[in-house]
Amino acid sequence: MVHSLTSFAENVWQNLSTCILVIDDAYTIQFANNSCSELFGLGLKRLLNQPLLSIFNHHSIDLEKLSQYVLDEGVDCQQHRVDVVFIDNRSATLNIYSRKIVHQHQAYILLECRKIDDEVKFDQASKQMHQYHAARTLIRGLAHEIKNPLGGIRGAAQLLQYETCQQEREQCAQLIIEQADRLTELVDKLLGPNQLPNKTSCNIHQLLESVIKLCSFEQGQHISLKKDYDPSIPDVVIDQAKIQQVILNIVRNAQQALKQGGEITLKTRFRHRVRQGDHVVKKALLIQISDNGPGIDEQLKDTLFYPMVTNKEGGSGLGLSIAQTLIEQHGGSIECDSWPGHTEFNIYLPFTSQPSGNHE
Repeated sequence: MVHSLTSFAENVWQNLSTCILVIDDAYTIQFANNSCSELFGLGLKRLLNQPLLSIFNHHSIDLEKLSQYVLDEGVDCQQHRVDVVFIDNRSATLNIYSRKIVHQHQAYILLECRKIDDEVKFDQASKQMHQYHAARTLIRGLAHEIKNPLGGIRGAAQLLQYETCQQEREQCAQLIIEQADRLTELVDKLLGPNQLPNKTSCNIHQLLESVIKLCSFEQGQHISLKKDYDPSIPDVVIDQAKIQQVILNIVRNAQQALKQGGEITLKTRFRHRVRQGDHVVKKALLIQISDNGPGIDEQLKDTLFYPMVTNKEGGSGLGLSIAQTLIEQHGGSIECDSWPGHTEFNIYLPFTSQPSGNHE
């Protein structure tokens, strides 16, 4: 029976569509399934006991991560969109997942390699389509925002041309100045915040309490604000005004979405090994703002953080774009997940407990 199970397991491994490799601490291939032969264009006999790098003419695999994180620390590692060129000069893009396994007191690295060329092409086409629609939305939004002040300026200039009364002339001039200032303010918002963060040590929960207090004055009695804090989180180093602006904007958006009532929850947690772009943050502070409202329109999800994108009547669509810029200035990231009955914004800030000086 044991032999039968072993044979069955071997049969399963060999017939997986995912390429499975096992390498030792010298990056020598100790095991490969049939999918490896298909992917790399080499027979299993030519793969076994060969250095991993010998099957590539070029690769962007981060071997240091395999050594440091997987072997030394025993932490699973993911490498996305790794570009490789095989020895027969075929190229491919891979997702590689790695995990430490131990057999007879010997440590090995289990690699799962999946070719994602078709997915990458689809993502690129989808991204181009989203960018096209976002650009069109931006242009329409800008045209609308600019057209009104320009109309006011033109009208005031026409009146000024024929007006003889000094008081009326001054009123027309003031109107022109106000509309010009309005255009300047719009351009400044589009350019985003131009001041670097002034970071100081603060209690994140006191900051959130300030946001709750401000929003409590604005909400109706049919909306409740709930707290789910991790009391073990120490003081963090952030620009308090900028982070408060971000959270305040998101909470107010949630309040406006909860027209029929509901609840908003502010949550704090520590998160470890958070991926941000092409690097991993070892320790991050998570600030989550969630609500049980109707959710975000599917058509807006992929362009939510683009400027001039909004489904609020009279909204400028700049709030979340500015919020993303402020978070990125802190070296963090902001994500949104939404479905009918639930929307959550997750803000990740690299954890720093001591300020290293202002204007970082």
